[in-house]
Amino acid sequence: MSTTLAAGAGLDFTLAQQLTVIALCALTAYISHMALAVFNDGVRPFLLDFIQGRTTRSATTAVSFGLSAGFIFGLGAPMALSTGVLNPWLVFLPTDILGMLAPKKWLAPILGGAWGAVVVFGLNGANDVAHDLPVDFITAMQQMSTPILFLFTLFPVLAITKQFGRKWGGVAGGLELALVVLTMKLWPKMFAGALAMAVGVLMLIALAVAKDMKQRTADKAAGVTGIVLDDDPMASLFSASAARLRRYLPLFMVLGAGVCVLAQMHIFGGGEATSFLIAKGQYTEAAQVDFYRVFGFIPLIATTALASGAYGIAGFTLVYPIGYLMPNPFLAAIVGAAVFALEILALSSIGKVLGKLPSVRDSSEHLRSAIGDTLQLAILFGSLMAANAMGGGLGILVVGGLYLLNDAMGRPVVRMAAAPAAVIVGGILLNVLYWLDLFTPIKG
Repeated sequence: MSTTLAAGAGLDFTLAQQLTVIALCALTAYISHMALAVFNDGVRPFLLDFIQGRTTRSATTAVSFGLSAGFIFGLGAPMALSTGVLNPWLVFLPTDILGMLAPKKWLAPILGGAWGAVVVFGLNGANDVAHDLPVDFITAMQQMSTPILFLFTLFPVLAITKQFGRKWGGVAGGLELALVVLTMKLWPKMFAGALAMAVGVLMLIALAVAKDMKQRTADKAAGVTGIVLDDDPMASLFSASAARLRRYLPLFMVLGAGVCVLAQMHIFGGGEATSFLIAKGQYTEAAQVDFYRVFGFIPLIATTALASGAYGIAGFTLVYPIGYLMPNPFLAAIVGAAVFALEILALSSIGKVLGKLPSVRDSSEHLRSAIGDTLQLAILFGSLMAANAMGGGLGILVVGGLYLLNDAMGRPVVRMAAAPAAVIVGGILLNVLYWLDLFTPIKG
């Protein structure tokens, strides 16, 4: 399977695609202004204080900006430029901030739509300028695709090892390696990690469910039962939050329709690995990858939504893989709206089920942690490969040095976004050195 993108990965959008992005950015900014949903999982818990009037809009905006800026400029923009595919860090994180920043309800969609226009019109210009530079660091960044796609395959193995120990981790690792080799041999056009990830995630879920069932059987045998108090303040909060979200069900259905249509247009990828797969036209494999990620985020999104009264802009992210596979935007809109409606209506029930499956909840935390670990290494390694492609040893020195300096300074740019940001800064610096006649670009 080829893991190299065409050198000219661009950001040319049709009129329908441009209007979809602008309209969706306007909608998500409006929803953020209403504190009904945000994309950043770290911001959602802070919204309860804002909803209940214990903090100000400006203070909440500051939190949102602080938790999101590094991902927007260090990960979202570089990934979009290198793949030619939009991503949620670039599209949805800024509308979180702009929506919360807007002092008036009518201003929020205007600011969000303006950001959408910047994305669809500005990025293509920046992309063209970058490709015309003597040191084309955007094309060099496509080197990240191979480590991201292959190392990401290992996230179920890491999750199993962390939760169930070295023995099961070793079994999962050996099984995944065998499946990757088998896939490369028998189905060379298929993404080599697709089958391995599927088996790994299913193995993790099976182990977690088996552990919970065994514990429940032991508890019943010992006469232990769960007692739920009617006046439990947490239960009351969860009930109030679920009711708040249900009141805005039509708006959430429009949101689900919009996100699903964006995914169906194949100009958007829900994650790092997915963006590269979408860029290669491997939509089925992209749907598989994002579907597996869902298991790591359902418990987090459900619990934070019930605790805060604010949902996720992409919901449980099921609309991503569904959208990739839809044959047309009209069907995508209908299905996306239906999926969001089901998610909102089932939120309370999902919270109750998760309360009875502690090992499954733990699995989701281990999955998210493992996804972060694999991508952190893959992005760093891929960024150094990009540095080598654009500047050899000097490129590695500059990019690696900026990454280490960011760490030494207390990580003003979040670690996952630091390496791609360093590639862009390093690429600009190498171009300056070229114009000063101090550097000769490597010919690829």
